[in-house]
Amino acid sequence: MTETELIRLIRRGQTTVLGFGISNVPLTEYLLSLGAALTVRDRKNFKDLPPQAAALREKGVRFITGEGYLDGLSGDVIFRSPGIRPDLPGIAAAVADGAVLTSEAEFFFLSSPCRKVGITGSDGKTTTTTVTSLLLSEAIRLTGKKGKAEVGGNIGIPLIRQLPLLTEEDFICAELSSFQLMSFTAFSPEVAVLTNLSPNHLNWHTGMEEYAAAKENIFRHPPCRALVTNAANETTAAIAARAEKDLPVTLFSSAGKPAGGARRIWLEGGDILTEAEGKTAVLFSGVSRIRVPGVHNIENYMAAAGAVLASGFSGETAAAALGAVAPSFGGVEHRMEFVRRLRGVDFFNSSIDSSPTRTAAALSSFPDKKSVLICGGSDKHIPFDSLARTLAARAKAVVLTGETGEKIAAAIEASPEAKASSLRVFREPDFARAVQKAASLAEEGDRVILSPACASFDAFCNFEERGRRFKELVLAL
Repeated sequence: MTETELIRLIRRGQTTVLGFGISNVPLTEYLLSLGAALTVRDRKNFKDLPPQAAALREKGVRFITGEGYLDGLSGDVIFRSPGIRPDLPGIAAAVADGAVLTSEAEFFFLSSPCRKVGITGSDGKTTTTTVTSLLLSEAIRLTGKKGKAEVGGNIGIPLIRQLPLLTEEDFICAELSSFQLMSFTAFSPEVAVLTNLSPNHLNWHTGMEEYAAAKENIFRHPPCRALVTNAANETTAAIAARAEKDLPVTLFSSAGKPAGGARRIWLEGGDILTEAEGKTAVLFSGVSRIRVPGVHNIENYMAAAGAVLASGFSGETAAAALGAVAPSFGGVEHRMEFVRRLRGVDFFNSSIDSSPTRTAAALSSFPDKKSVLICGGSDKHIPFDSLARTLAARAKAVVLTGETGEKIAAAIEASPEAKASSLRVFREPDFARAVQKAASLAEEGDRVILSPACASFDAFCNFEERGRRFKELVLAL
């Protein structure tokens, strides 16, 4: 379906928005501006919805809320919130009756004339999205071209808000989650970045196979013309090998020069190198100059550089952009964010770390065993065996909190590596007391890191709220 056909259907028929959250609030406002006959359905009671709901109801938007919000679902066009599975019985029945199922992100991709770079993966999405936009902005400036680069999507800025602001000369760097990508069945961004893949969100997806398949939608469909992905990650390397049959692939790796790919980007001797069509060049000299710490952030920069090259900029321009951005960009909030130094102890907020692989990446920033970790949160049904090994190898102590505290403790107790290590384990279900306990365990020269390896929903609305609460508690120490 084309943009014109979809908008015609929206204007002439009945449109339903499922979920009234961060992205669907502005979506509802935009659809109303198109003249849509609108119904919003949400599991929450009306009184618990964002304040915009009352104003929209005054303008004629119908609201169906509460536990039976999907009862009798119908309409010509249905916009799904990312957190609502597309195969729920009510949705499936409406689609079988002829409804068009779409989403805010898909509508943006269909409607905006701008150039689109999509970024997904299990870890590093937000940093890579941010760095890609900074590099593209600098590349545009260096080449004297028109246009700008913006961010949107899962990064926290609804794509629909960017729709009236972007022209065909501009770029959107869109962070896309597996929840958003699950229903991308006909459209992909021109340039797709897949940072890595590891088990995640298995409490929502039916399994790793569905999770990976959702991620692959970022490059499976037109007009995608380039995939940038991680050769050092076993899962994405296998995906790349299959994708090479259909489109050019850029492979990046922090573990040496990749084999295969139309272009290769890798870390060698402290420099980032690139090779394409038999020609090798230095993209960035001296990765110690990258301001955000850790090998995982070097990988994020390589992924972003691959996106810039795949977007049509030369190696020389990409190198100059890296030289301008990498030494100055200090990172994104809640991602190994330095909070303060107190009595010789450094405190870091990495509340975004909602999986064991993210916690491993955070700890890889430091070669010593002077880290006291705060771990635990809501359960995404991810095994914690690898987390136990990571903590045994890289942490001095860990304070376990939240819903998964006991589950992580059991994994540590069952780990031969943990048993053989000097790792000290403490349990403190209350988050504030966990922060205080971690601070009491740290000595001068140590660091305390909030790196939960779990989602936040057992005690907080989101990881941002968790991170801000951590910072409040640390600054009050």
